[in-house]
Amino acid sequence: MPTDLIPSSTDRIRGGIYGLLVADALGVPYEFHDASEIPPLHAIEMTPPPGFHRAHGGVPTGTWSDDGAQALVLLESLIRCRGLAVDDLGYGLLAWLDQGRYAVDSRVFDVGIQTNQALSRIRSGQPAATAGATDARANGNGSLMRVLPLIFGPHAADDAQLIKDAFAQSAVTHGHLRSQVACAVYCLWARRILDGAAVDRAWQDAREAFENRYAAGSPERAELDVLVPADGQWADRGTGYVVDSLRAALTLTGAIARPGSPAEQPLDYETVVRRAIALGDDTDTTACIAGGIAGLVVGEDGIPQRWRDALRGRDLVEPLLATLG
Repeated sequence: MPTDLIPSSTDRIRGGIYGLLVADALGVPYEFHDASEIPPLHAIEMTPPPGFHRAHGGVPTGTWSDDGAQALVLLESLIRCRGLAVDDLGYGLLAWLDQGRYAVDSRVFDVGIQTNQALSRIRSGQPAATAGATDARANGNGSLMRVLPLIFGPHAADDAQLIKDAFAQSAVTHGHLRSQVACAVYCLWARRILDGAAVDRAWQDAREAFENRYAAGSPERAELDVLVPADGQWADRGTGYVVDSLRAALTLTGAIARPGSPAEQPLDYETVVRRAIALGDDTDTTACIAGGIAGLVVGEDGIPQRWRDALRGRDLVEPLLATLG
């Protein structure tokens, strides 16, 4: 990439946040649809094509969902507390659910089962650090979808601290080790992209950094192998399972090459998020998780202007971004 086209650090930060928000909003009307029902890639837009039965029909075009709102809650908490404070995050998420904090129009129209249950526990007085369910079946993608702002925190350059914080922020709503490991390796990967590494090299370095911190045969290493098998052999799916969401982000952004994939090409934000939505089912979250990474790579200017213009709620975002420089 020519030097004059390489995004600055500030542009990457803005690209990461707007990358996840735009992708989330783009995916909202297609949620709950099987992949066979999703329009062709070129027709996936903020407003679906005529005849498509959109999800969340009463929600205006360009509105992000729980994914984007929770990411902004985390970002605000990191700024206010100068680092991760899980009780503050828990109360912030509760304010989102009960009062619409960082929801566009203060309207909450979607919430995951595990997140709802965890926030009910916090409302009842349980500490946020232990509110998330630890059952292996409680591995939805709700903590992964919001975790990206951790890489903008004051301690993100320290891999050990970033892993610790990723585990802790996940545990507020998703306490199983699989979800925690997913959040940790995603953050290690994203942080390296923010620092300028190519998306595939960033993933290789992130995986190696995580593996070097845990012994072979440890529960953490075992969960990483469940999440991302070293051979890269899996079929991408758009379910709400954290495994599928992380894998989709890796393959859609080109971090892991697939057999028969085309020759290396520059990452294109529009293609990444459209392909995420084309997987069907949990379209907003699959796109959000992949879109945050894609936005880091291309920067804010690499996100289509028409989608940025259509995004509602920018007045909620800009004051937070202004504090990050």
